[in-house]
Amino acid sequence: MSCPRVIIGAQSSGSGKTTVTCGILQALVNRGMKVASFKCGPDYIDPMFHSNVIGARSKNLDPFFVDDDTLRYLFKRTAEEHDISIIEGVMGFYDGNAIGSTESSTCDVSLKLSSPAILLVDAHGAAASALATLKGFLEFGRNNIKGVIFNRMSENVFKTVGPMAEKMGVKAIGYVPKLKDITLESRHLGLVMPSEIAGLKDMLKRLADILEETLDLDALIDLANTAPDIECNEPVIERTGEGLRIGLAKDETFCFTYEDNIELFRRAGAEIVEFSPMHDRELPDVDMIVLSGGYPELYGEALESNTAMKDAIRDAVANGMYCLAECGGFMYLHDTMEDSDGVMRKMCGVIHGSVTNRHKLTRFGYVTLHTRTCDTDVKGHEFHHWDSDNCGTDWTAVKTSGKTYECMHDNGTLIAGYPHLYYYSNPKFLTGLLKKIPRKH
Repeated sequence: MSCPRVIIGAQSSGSGKTTVTCGILQALVNRGMKVASFKCGPDYIDPMFHSNVIGARSKNLDPFFVDDDTLRYLFKRTAEEHDISIIEGVMGFYDGNAIGSTESSTCDVSLKLSSPAILLVDAHGAAASALATLKGFLEFGRNNIKGVIFNRMSENVFKTVGPMAEKMGVKAIGYVPKLKDITLESRHLGLVMPSEIAGLKDMLKRLADILEETLDLDALIDLANTAPDIECNEPVIERTGEGLRIGLAKDETFCFTYEDNIELFRRAGAEIVEFSPMHDRELPDVDMIVLSGGYPELYGEALESNTAMKDAIRDAVANGMYCLAECGGFMYLHDTMEDSDGVMRKMCGVIHGSVTNRHKLTRFGYVTLHTRTCDTDVKGHEFHHWDSDNCGTDWTAVKTSGKTYECMHDNGTLIAGYPHLYYYSNPKFLTGLLKKIPRKH
């Protein structure tokens, strides 16, 4: 199956990839197409914007986490049910998982998925110089760049620059004018949450109307249809979770969860039961708790005031319930946490220590982790400005640079720390963990 697809790359972060990708998604949805969306790399927030447009959860594609065959599987299993797939790139087109490397870059994903790539060139204050940028990207290394979109360019400039770009062997898909009142603000490493942007849906509809006029979307669709068939093998997952109910924290705070992680729980036979540490007063009847990442610092008062839930989680963990907590979920388990206003809030008291705002990125990047409970490796990613004075020492993390450090709390039933884990990087980590959990249902 060919799975029509294009990947949207750019010269750097901040070049407008998410804005343009969301506009294209909305325009294609408006045409009545069944659209799938994906995000290269470990980002959680950009897929939320995609989902706001297409009405379904977007998926991540990251060659650091998985081998090539699994990458193709993770793409194809969703893409084959849709008319077209739009893949948003990460950082600059050639920027990979280490400085100077193209591994796990947008280009890398494009090549591994045999996907045509469209380069988004930020042309603010440039005309012929935008062509020089395009030429540099075309000649830098092996790539699948087949089209170009010029961002922040006028119609008059594009009328001259577009044909010149096509002489370089790429399709000039169009231009995006300077957009007024259509901005996606950022926080820390990514955008603010979609729920925080007033009138987001109306904004994206206006953007789609603009792109219908300035982009040749028919040419984009034709380019997607040139993608070749994609073949892969489905990973074999041991069903060690039969009969288990997994309590997944999901609300305004706890919203950073890889869709593939949830799917892997289900493929292993477990049932997902969602609950809200912010709004619910008690835990559901479950065998395990998963506290995902998010922005607990933004909701410190609400989390602190829900003492019934904090007590329930603390008692459940103390009584041996299995608990997996990552980043924001890990912060929530501490004795105290500084919120975004600088107020120290009382949290669950499972992890003895405090979390404070360090006002800078801490241990940012990809890691390979050697686990204790399951005696195997699993891959993950760290990105946070808040840090703990008790990060744990039970696991060993290795960064792509080769630097190692200790992290994570792991007493056999509680696994908690800052890294966001990606289970498909080693499904045996999850299936091995589920195998240990006592059945009570």
